[in-house]
Amino acid sequence: MTNATSDTGPKALAKTTDTGFLSKFTVLKGAARELWITFVVKLLVIAAYALSNSTLVLWLSSDLGYSDQRALGLVAAWSLLMTAITLLVGSLTDAIGLRKTFFLGVWICIVARAVMAFTNVKWLALAGGLFPLAVGEALSTPVLVAAVRHYSNTRQRSISFSIFYVMMNVGFLAAALLFDFVRQGLGEHGQLTLPLLGMKISTYRALFLVSLIIEISILPVLYFLRVGVEVTDEGVRITPRSARARQVNLWSSMWQAVRDSATESARLFAGLLRQAGVYRLLAFLILIAFLKLILMQMYYVYPKFGIRELGDGAPIGRLWAINSILIIVLVPFVGALTQRVSAYRMVTMGGIVCAASVFIMALPTAWFAPLANGLPGHWLGHGYLGLKGSVHPYYVMIALFVVLLSVGEAFYSPRVYEYAAAIAPKGQEASYAALSYVPFLLAKLLIGTFSGFLLARYCPEHGVRHSETMWLFVALTATVAPAGLILLRRYIRVHEAGRED
Repeated sequence: MTNATSDTGPKALAKTTDTGFLSKFTVLKGAARELWITFVVKLLVIAAYALSNSTLVLWLSSDLGYSDQRALGLVAAWSLLMTAITLLVGSLTDAIGLRKTFFLGVWICIVARAVMAFTNVKWLALAGGLFPLAVGEALSTPVLVAAVRHYSNTRQRSISFSIFYVMMNVGFLAAALLFDFVRQGLGEHGQLTLPLLGMKISTYRALFLVSLIIEISILPVLYFLRVGVEVTDEGVRITPRSARARQVNLWSSMWQAVRDSATESARLFAGLLRQAGVYRLLAFLILIAFLKLILMQMYYVYPKFGIRELGDGAPIGRLWAINSILIIVLVPFVGALTQRVSAYRMVTMGGIVCAASVFIMALPTAWFAPLANGLPGHWLGHGYLGLKGSVHPYYVMIALFVVLLSVGEAFYSPRVYEYAAAIAPKGQEASYAALSYVPFLLAKLLIGTFSGFLLARYCPEHGVRHSETMWLFVALTATVAPAGLILLRRYIRVHEAGRED
């Protein structure tokens, strides 16, 4: 009797597994061009945003003459405006379409960045540059999330959002490298001559000029977006806009969208407040704000701290770029290895690591001198950062801090949104997800008050500095998050759908 071959043995199983594994990466073959355009636009938008973000406080103080506290207060107001407008973008996009929203956001950013690059008149730089930029960024960045969902089918969605996240961090990485390149090329307080315009601009305005060039490069990419494209599981569907829709005035559509969105948001918020679970979620998110304060500290306080402690032209961008590199590598692995661990437990673990990382910056620099003068300092300072001469202990301290912070962030940050979605009642996932922005709102308020005072008091531009005290206050404040998550666990934790622990 001849033995028949069967597809149920180990070899067949391995073949099936390999195919399934490879299919996760080949599923984007034949994806709509709009999805690839979205990835490219995400990278460019984030690069322009992150470059401006790192420059804002330095520009406000050096070029416009604002004190540390006033500068951070303006940045906090700018960030809060951006967050508030973000909440209205969904309805606006529904009213005028993805393509128009993209173009509108990019054009507003182009005008705002041009004003910030070419003028040092205070009122014009703020009214025509800084605050309109918040509007443009709010119209550009969040809409990209909707675009990924709109331009991918069910099978492509998971890997699409993974690539989307990678593009975001590549954008942050590119911005960090450009931040150092321009500052070191022109000098911290140098000037760039623009012969065609017959003017000179400062180093920080030159950074805005670079972000302007990146922003302008988005326009030809957006040109290839087709109107009315929607990707479904059956294929790409193109729905031409009706004549009536084409005749609708853009500004009328915007006003209607803002009004409807505000009314709907108020109605949904009132409904949420009648649910007992939402208060436990809000308590959870308020604690997370103390972790987000660390990131806000790195965005808006760290640049001044780094320049004051390490000198003009210090490669502080490359140091912070370690975060982007590690997040790109760690998040997919951490997510894959901890799928069965509850979001609350992961956030608590990540919070402990993040809060602990800041204490490194509160330690005496002398403790890290042996590392700075040894092989680690040589590899970091001379190999990675390209320094010449001795390596200041702060370089080693910052690197260790950023590495540990990145590990904690990879554990907790993605799971905050998952937690909000997991505990949401059926049909209210979007409303609960919107509440996930609460930590950013509170962290931005803290950065404009708490961190502004600490920077001015303990790390002034002139005079004696005690930067370790500033970081100690930040570390102690961040510790509120993991301590609260542990101590209040039985009161604020809500059961997560599909989780046992």
